[in-house]
Amino acid sequence: MRPEDNFMKTPALRAQGIARGVLRLLQAHDFSGLQEMSLGNGRRADIVALGRDGEIRIIEIKSSVADFRSDSKWPDYQPFCDRMYFAVAEDFPQALIPAGTGLIVADPYGGAIIREAPEQKLAAARRKAICLRFARLAASRLLDQDLKLRLDSSSGDA
Repeated sequence: MRPEDNFMKTPALRAQGIARGVLRLLQAHDFSGLQEMSLGNGRRADIVALGRDGEIRIIEIKSSVADFRSDSKWPDYQPFCDRMYFAVAEDFPQALIPAGTGLIVADPYGGAIIREAPEQKLAAARRKAICLRFARLAASRLLDQDLKLRLDSSSGDA
């Protein structure tokens, strides 16, 4: 089995592989992405991406048809982004994806925007709140990584 096939083994590994590919795609389009970001309504988006111009995109990952059909909360994400996408693997039946959203097909090595999401501009106050939440989360995760690296390197000295 090829290493890239490993991501198909379980829904969790499949979702991780899709997320990795989406983050690579976003980076290629000059967006910075964060996984698992809480929104102002208490929902948690799979990926929130911030563009150089302040555009905010939310990407909801679906690892299977069952995962898609069991999720009715995705409309709650739309008021917190300029564009909303679903990201799926290549074998996902794309006709299931709602027309008012974008579609990304991804695997662990990258992805492609198959259908661009319609733009719904955020109000300035909400954009500012989301950008601040994004920045604080990114900084917090960097600090956590730095502390973990320091702890890991100091434990090797003993």
